[in-house]
Amino acid sequence: MKDEDGGLEGVVAAHTVLSEVDGAAGRLVIRGHELGEIAQRWHYEDAVALLFEGFFEKLPDAAALRSGLGRARREAFERLQANDDAMLRKLPPIEAVRALMARLPDGDELATALRLVAAPAVYTAAVMRWRLGVQALAPDDTLPQAADMLRMLHGRAPTGAQVAALDTYLVTVCDHGLNASTFAARVVASTGAGLASAVLAGISALKGPLHGGAPGPVLDALDAIGTPANARAWLEEAVAGGQRLMGFGHRIYRVRDPRADALKGALRRLSADGGVNAARFELAEAAEKAALAILREKKPDRALETNVEFYTALLLEALGFGRESFTCVFAAGRVSGWIAHAREQVKKGRLIRPQSVYVGPAPEEAEAALAH
Repeated sequence: MKDEDGGLEGVVAAHTVLSEVDGAAGRLVIRGHELGEIAQRWHYEDAVALLFEGFFEKLPDAAALRSGLGRARREAFERLQANDDAMLRKLPPIEAVRALMARLPDGDELATALRLVAAPAVYTAAVMRWRLGVQALAPDDTLPQAADMLRMLHGRAPTGAQVAALDTYLVTVCDHGLNASTFAARVVASTGAGLASAVLAGISALKGPLHGGAPGPVLDALDAIGTPANARAWLEEAVAGGQRLMGFGHRIYRVRDPRADALKGALRRLSADGGVNAARFELAEAAEKAALAILREKKPDRALETNVEFYTALLLEALGFGRESFTCVFAAGRVSGWIAHAREQVKKGRLIRPQSVYVGPAPEEAEAALAH
């Protein structure tokens, strides 16, 4: 199959049991479950158990997995060092989290996997507290992962609605086909390098602004718009100036991203509990409505609908995560998918080695150029 644009568009690089992304229909299926079915009622541990099923021997059920993740969070915290505060607060949060993750060893497969799932929750909270000049908090291994992540970040027990909202986010982003970071993780896993190396590859790919770094600018745009009444004028000027509207359009989806609906629903439920600034939510809805109308008018030949980034930004902001930490929280959800894909690839036992087509000069042409 030809791939002349270099983006592997339409090239099948893996057969997987993990997730199906149907861009034409706007569907995301995770191991046989529609996203809309699981996003509202599953805890993150349920999603981890589902993704890991069949890839590890003696995999515990979701309840036992919760306890295992609690112990793994405690172990991850114990690896923090006294000078980490001064050293890592100077780095962007995702780079600091990546540096901390690099300390985790490969070893027993399931124990390693649980450490790698647990660690981003611990390290994201720690890094964000260091940036505020306060100490990192030790995990509470009796709590579910979402609840403990929020407690470690804010230093207080979260509400049930806040925990449910973060659970929805982590479940919603846990896997999404062969995206850039997942493909990077599979390539590294195929070499036999181990789960920790595969996860570091995933984090490094997620750090790129074309993959995991876009939710923050959604809030920048809302800040600039200011009021619902100003949404149409501001967005029209942005489009006329050639700016990309962050939170709209997707490489795969030709209709609305189903994850956007899942996260908007979570935001509505959090709002009903008083956990969302009503004016902020009203501004976001006005901006979304105006943006979709403008894009349909100005770019009728392109399918530009709301994507996962738009309501991710609003939801994580409402939960108290600084926008510079959004990619870290994304990693905390997606890490379970990276691990499942890595294990699936290892079971295939095949090194990923695609071909390239050389389009440079022939030797005689290169020699002739040197002669002149």
